[in-house]
Amino acid sequence: MEVASPHLEEAEDAILSFGQGCEGEPLMQWRLLEKSIQALRGKTDRGTINLNTNGSSSKHVGKLCNAGLDSIRVTLNSPHPKNYDLYHRPRGYLFKEILNSLIQAKKKNIYTSINLLVFPGFTDREREVSGLIELIRKTQLDLVQLRNLNIDPDLYLEAMGEGEGIGISRMIEILKKEFPHLQFGYFNRTKESFTA
Repeated sequence: MEVASPHLEEAEDAILSFGQGCEGEPLMQWRLLEKSIQALRGKTDRGTINLNTNGSSSKHVGKLCNAGLDSIRVTLNSPHPKNYDLYHRPRGYLFKEILNSLIQAKKKNIYTSINLLVFPGFTDREREVSGLIELIRKTQLDLVQLRNLNIDPDLYLEAMGEGEGIGISRMIEILKKEFPHLQFGYFNRTKESFTA
């Protein structure tokens, strides 16, 4: 609170994020986050409070939304459960819970995004692109963050199987045509740029 509160109250385009993908899953501490968000929002409605998560519990995501969360980003490598499971190896949750978390957040007017781990030649396969279109349609996403998946290419393709991509730029063109209001980027957005 000593650090976060002044930041939200005073910084230009202030944003506070729980979880960045390297230090563990923040939903494991959802009670602490709920209390923290409530306390911060009790002091100010200024700034953006964001959650970077695997989306493993829509129930807890809903509680954080109710507490005053502004945005959520869910990380995934694929819109298909089989491919997601091969890479992420989830424990204690299923892929459908990720969709439920995004849908739950959107119903509560939270700005939603995915952190799409991009591997050219896989992410841009026609089946992956069509699955992504279906996921975006179901969840009404606001933003797709594109991140390079840094992994041994032989190992990844061995796990994901052979296939041919259409090109990342072509994939983005298709998504933009299908969803004219969908945003693309690399970083979480602040409230001031949700509609930019």
